[in-house]
Amino acid sequence: MSTIRSFEGFHPVSLKQEGDDQPSETDQLSMEERDPGKDPEPRQISRQPSVTESTLYPNPYHRPFVSRKYFATRPGAIETAMEDLKRHIAETSGEKIQGFWLLTEIDHWNNEKERILLVTDKTLLICKYDFIMLSCVQLQRIPLSSVYRICLGKFVFPGMSLDERQGEGLRIYWGSLEQQSLFSRWNPWSTEVPYATFTEHPMKYSNEKFLEICELSGFTSKLVPAIQNAHKNSTGSERGNGLMVLTEPILIETYMGLMSFIGNRNKLGYSLARGSIGF
Repeated sequence: MSTIRSFEGFHPVSLKQEGDDQPSETDQLSMEERDPGKDPEPRQISRQPSVTESTLYPNPYHRPFVSRKYFATRPGAIETAMEDLKRHIAETSGEKIQGFWLLTEIDHWNNEKERILLVTDKTLLICKYDFIMLSCVQLQRIPLSSVYRICLGKFVFPGMSLDERQGEGLRIYWGSLEQQSLFSRWNPWSTEVPYATFTEHPMKYSNEKFLEICELSGFTSKLVPAIQNAHKNSTGSERGNGLMVLTEPILIETYMGLMSFIGNRNKLGYSLARGSIGF
């Protein structure tokens, strides 16, 4: 809490010139207000210190214009996205949906991307949703029975890297890293990476609804038991060797980071209001 100091040590004084015996206007007023039958008593002015509460950032209730820049937070946007994906799942697989989340995906080049995640009883769906046009652009389906490892921890980079990222995240592995080609590893637009990395969406604290669907711990608490149940119910070639949940640093193998610096600084991976452009 920040306290605004009160100025109690300062008292008003009358300005008189030397040799001036006439009372000032202030003195005359004070003498008129006094009761001539009573002894004068010193008047004390008590001042209560003014106290204001400082608010920690982010606090979107005091910064609503920041959240309005993200199209996902606009009225009806996230609800429309959920209904579209519910309808798609009902028409294609008919699987039971266990939850929706709005998170940020961090690709193997440290670029941020806004994503909707759905967990069903058999599948993890990663959706690239256009909140401006309200349409699903890309949908990636990952069988839960193929997920064999989940890592939780802080982000780290190689020792010679100039790139950096604060905070913690979650990485989901479903393929072999040894079988990943060199081209897909160093191609920033590759879609053949056998893992996905996520962190919390920047609009997590915009309101109570987003506080729930943008929370990484809530997503993890639903995902882990769903994967374990999928391993138990899978048969034959689909059956995995079980799930490992580890707490360890998450390595992002980038070195220069110029591409991610420009993209992440300008939020290019989000459906964001960019302002008016004209001449």
